Amino acid sequence: MAISVNTDEWFMQRCIELANMGKGNTSPNPMVGCVIVHNQEIIGEGFHRDYGGPHAEVNAINSVKNQALLKNSTLYVNLEPCSHHGNTPPCSDLIINKKIPRVVIGIQDPNKKVSGAGIKRLQKAGIEVKVNVLKETCLQLNKRFLTYHRLARPFVVLKWAQTRDGFIDVERDSLAPNKPTWISNEISRTLVHKWRTEEQSIMVGTHTAQKDNPSLTIRDWHGKQPLRIVLDRTLRLTNDLVLFDQLYPTWVYNEIKDNQVRNISYRKIAFDDTLVASLLSDLYKQNYISVFVEGGYQLLKSFIDADCWDEARVFIGKNFFHQGVKAPNINFGFVKETKFDEDTLFIIKNYTF
Repeated sequence: MAISVNTDEWFMQRCIELANMGKGNTSPNPMVGCVIVHNQEIIGEGFHRDYGGPHAEVNAINSVKNQALLKNSTLYVNLEPCSHHGNTPPCSDLIINKKIPRVVIGIQDPNKKVSGAGIKRLQKAGIEVKVNVLKETCLQLNKRFLTYHRLARPFVVLKWAQTRDGFIDVERDSLAPNKPTWISNEISRTLVHKWRTEEQSIMVGTHTAQKDNPSLTIRDWHGKQPLRIVLDRTLRLTNDLVLFDQLYPTWVYNEIKDNQVRNISYRKIAFDDTLVASLLSDLYKQNYISVFVEGGYQLLKSFIDADCWDEARVFIGKNFFHQGVKAPNINFGFVKETKFDEDTLFIIKNYTF
């Protein structure tokens, strides 16, 4: 029996696979892949590799050995081709200049600088345009970019590990050593380092910085180091903490001062009921499209109470504390469950597109 295959969807899936190869390197730009097809065969493909570099369409068109074939080809791309001058010229103009007669697009670009203008430009040039192919998958692929442009804030990922009886830490007094109380296993902790490379910034609160003394680096994975952020309302954290090692850009949100000390930026902000909104607004203005919030309890609870989160990633370890710091309460929406040895990971989604 013959199997029916939607050709446009098949080639769009390849665009998505290519786009994923740029994960962690393109922000604040989206992840985009592009495929060029002639007589049902791929003759060129490319993806957006790095922020500021050539877009996927440029790389795909340049990969075609016989440029004469472009006049009889279809270009597939998971996001609407840009129509404005940024770090690179408009991709829609390049497609028009190459006389590509048909373009298949996953989704429209939510960026106000584009937002349908690229599609209109292609159509005005006489190009056949098809939109919304594998729409849901394309939306999910660029959930950070879409949230940034639609909600005017970064995509927020919450992460914590809790025991089977629902605690994220033991009670620690002032004499307790400054090191983490591990709940998750090494496999899970390595995964967290991979996740860090996929976000533009990573945030912790004062208590976590003081008691865990985290480096917030990606030492167990390869990729881009995210911006390190710590909240320190009264600037009581000491300079001997790893976060102040000056190795990577680090922001310290506080209520006292605004200044820069080499790689450490002190950013004054009001620690009131608007704290979460103010944090996200400041990150948005500085073109950060995502933030990875790793705790502790009070910081996580602040984002949950403000309903300013998009995804929660919760590890359930094998051990029991019986008492200590309770895990945040969260209403479970769509949940994906995965096992990592004796750890269980729940990914809870708080967004719809």
